[in-house]
Amino acid sequence: MKDSKSRINLILGPALYFLIWFVCKEFNLIDSTAAQGMGVAAWMIYWWVTRPVSITVTALLPGVVNALFGIVPMEDVISQYSSSSIVLIFGSCLLTAPWSKIGLDKRISLKALSLIGPSMKSQIAVWLIAAAVMSNMMPNVVVVAIFTPIAVSMLAAAGYKDISKCEPAVPILCAIAWGSQLGGAGTPLGGAMNITAISFIEDFTGKEFMYIDWIKQMLPYTVVVTFTILLLMILRPMKVNSLEGTKEYFEKSYESLGPMKREEKISLALFITAMVGSFIRPLYANLLPGLVPAYLFLILGCINFIIAGGKKKMLLDWDEAQSQVMWGMLILFAGGLALGKILTGSGANDAIADIISSLPLAGGLGTIAIFAIFAALISEMTNSTVSAAVTIPITIGVTSKMGLDPLPYIFAVAMAMNYESLLPVSVRAISVGYGLDPDKLIKNGLPLTVIRLVIAIAAGYIALILYH
Repeated sequence: MKDSKSRINLILGPALYFLIWFVCKEFNLIDSTAAQGMGVAAWMIYWWVTRPVSITVTALLPGVVNALFGIVPMEDVISQYSSSSIVLIFGSCLLTAPWSKIGLDKRISLKALSLIGPSMKSQIAVWLIAAAVMSNMMPNVVVVAIFTPIAVSMLAAAGYKDISKCEPAVPILCAIAWGSQLGGAGTPLGGAMNITAISFIEDFTGKEFMYIDWIKQMLPYTVVVTFTILLLMILRPMKVNSLEGTKEYFEKSYESLGPMKREEKISLALFITAMVGSFIRPLYANLLPGLVPAYLFLILGCINFIIAGGKKKMLLDWDEAQSQVMWGMLILFAGGLALGKILTGSGANDAIADIISSLPLAGGLGTIAIFAIFAALISEMTNSTVSAAVTIPITIGVTSKMGLDPLPYIFAVAMAMNYESLLPVSVRAISVGYGLDPDKLIKNGLPLTVIRLVIAIAAGYIALILYH
């Protein structure tokens, strides 16, 4: 029965693609290429949800389908599988690859457990708030790439070796992924999506937009939505209320490890250097314009291959790296980026935008709600940066035609686009790559997404009232 259902789902994926393509072309609803872009998105989302094949295999679909049908230039799609975001995650994997061999993962894990404690409520609160705070100052993907391996190691130290079957892993890994998305909205340093939005604002106004003005508009929303999501997460019934062991047990276990060994100090120093270097990037950006966090992580990760640890062996060799790097996660993350390129390059996003532009909008709450829902959908299917690039120009164009000031609407859209929680794309691909079940990601994320979107619409409307 299960095999039969998988075969049906296997067929329904491409069937959705051809159905959307045929109907749109036959009835002249939208451009044929745009219809193909929508078809690819429907196919991928359906397979990600039903999983007739591995979610990693599904992430290869943009390259496969584009090679067959030539929807957009092939280099635009394939380049996403080696983008700077992929390099960053690869570098992060290299940085943490020696940890299990030298025992640093156990040391960090036991220290985290002894400080946070085994209570699941404490765990959720600390990871979510820490991710939210850090993502106000560095890109979301960097935060998730740093925090996730630490959390996975911590769970292993508490006795949970198989993350895919570990109930406590679900809220903890979700707290990291969602926290990074929540905090990313608060400042322009939170990610490329905010910089993209500011760029459009500056083009529209013809003058520099001060970062402090972004913070004034967005930080109140960020604080409210972060603590709302936190409250909902810790009040939700949990199958496991506490990790195995007590705080005292973890403290004693940490003490039994003794002083840090030389190789542990080196590996930890490299990791901290990468984290701090990403944080203080504005201080050396003019001096070293090419040393963005992705390449900083890669350089420091590669140093593991040339520094000797214990017994005069290098901290890492290639065979160890091959077994430790999360190759599936890299492909999964890239698949989301490639889908974004197809949606943008095919004109699918523009077609959706045209539909929105043709609606009888009159400004106010209804207009904010439509823009917010549109921005959230694009973010969930691709990522916030793609959403910003697509939705902000539409928001400016439509509101300007209506004789409205676009700025308060732009901020409402920014609130809506700065959160992704459902599909295994963007930063969620990292969590899923480490073993988080995509079904549980969607199941746990859906109610929070709805609530968060309602808050974004309400906050956007309040901002509109206050702006005038």
